[in-house]
Amino acid sequence: MGSKKNILICDDKVMNRKLIEAMLIGYAYTLIETESGLECLDVMQRIGDTVDLILLDINMKDMSGIDVCRALRSWSHCNKIPIIAYTASVMRGEREKYLAAGFDEILMKPTTDNDLFTMLNTFIV
Repeated sequence: MGSKKNILICDDKVMNRKLIEAMLIGYAYTLIETESGLECLDVMQRIGDTVDLILLDINMKDMSGIDVCRALRSWSHCNKIPIIAYTASVMRGEREKYLAAGFDEILMKPTTDNDLFTMLNTFIV
């Protein structure tokens, strides 16, 4: 792998962000953490062209991950960035709903090292 890749994680639960951070220690990834949908949108407006992948929680207090994803997909500089739904459960029919909203894939919480790195290798080689 060449230069460090930037991963933005948006999750209102600090433990979920810290789990991903712990998994990425020692690898060529830089983690950018946000704790709300509004903060995620703010960061992406400022530095979105440097972000290689977004892990986006579905259920947050200020706005849903689906609404954040739709907003990001409406911005030209975010069209090609992989956005992964980072969620604790996917009920029947929800996968299709997430993909239709603009997500590229779904990563289940709590995630494993293997699941995370499979996802990263799929979307940001």
